[in-house]
Amino acid sequence: MKIQTIMILSLLFSLVACDGLSLYQKDVKVGMLVETTIHDQAWGQQGYKGLQAIQEEYGVDIYFKEGIRTYNQTVQAVDEFSSKGIEVIFGHSSLYGNHFKELRNAYPDIEFIYFNGQYSAENVTSLNFDSRAMGFFAGMVAGEMTKTDHVGIIGVFEWQPEVEGFYEGVIHQNPDADVEISLTNSWENIDMALMYYDVMKKEGVDVFYPAGDVFNVPVIEQAQNDGNYAIGYVQDQSHVAQNTVLTSTVQKVDEVYKLAMERYMNDELSGEMLTFDFQEGAIQMGEYSPAVPEDIQSDIKELVEQYKETGELPERNL
Repeated sequence: MKIQTIMILSLLFSLVACDGLSLYQKDVKVGMLVETTIHDQAWGQQGYKGLQAIQEEYGVDIYFKEGIRTYNQTVQAVDEFSSKGIEVIFGHSSLYGNHFKELRNAYPDIEFIYFNGQYSAENVTSLNFDSRAMGFFAGMVAGEMTKTDHVGIIGVFEWQPEVEGFYEGVIHQNPDADVEISLTNSWENIDMALMYYDVMKKEGVDVFYPAGDVFNVPVIEQAQNDGNYAIGYVQDQSHVAQNTVLTSTVQKVDEVYKLAMERYMNDELSGEMLTFDFQEGAIQMGEYSPAVPEDIQSDIKELVEQYKETGELPERNL
């Protein structure tokens, strides 16, 4: 009798456990489109890590395509993904917003998810990083560490919130600093970024923020060669040049991928614009260089914690 009871209880436990896991054991295929490459040590690589994170978390099959820039390329990629039964497509760039807007009615059974855009619809979700604060705190570090009172930003587009925030942070911390800003209009134009770096260096810039995907590592490496400082971008890039990289503005793309996928698996992804910041664990500051004094590190960390609680950036200097 006891044996039968134990067997029945074991069976019931197994059924409950299986039912509990069913939400995360759906036969789902997920695809990702990347504008550049997954090997850029920045945004593209972070996207691939996000894709791997949801595969590990939810046991889904994953696929990806690199170098998808034009609308025609997106059409072909989405059609190929659709033929494979892929039902969730991450567009790892803001440019996919317009592409998905045109394609969503033709593929009503596909959930389109893309980054950094204002458009959303029934089957289109926009994931946004509120990047101004991370730029602001990095700018404070740069403003503190510059010896020449000349700081340079090599960005891509004028709309990047981190570029604006970085400028504000430098001036907040060091009102005497001059901030040079140059834009490449390309996430991967290494030659142009290094050209801007050279121009800025000749003007006395000694701290650089290369806020782009493919070109940020070459700029950091050049700064290291010249004895200058840099701020890492998108992921912690202290490993590139520990003493050179004062800190990094880190976007936890893998966490945002998992948050979006969790909503989808629970049928809670309703097609809207979602925003993530320090408070959601989606953004953080990277490791600090040994060159940054301990008291400055402590002050910045304290301000970050205050920002998490209040959502307000500091109004006065440290």
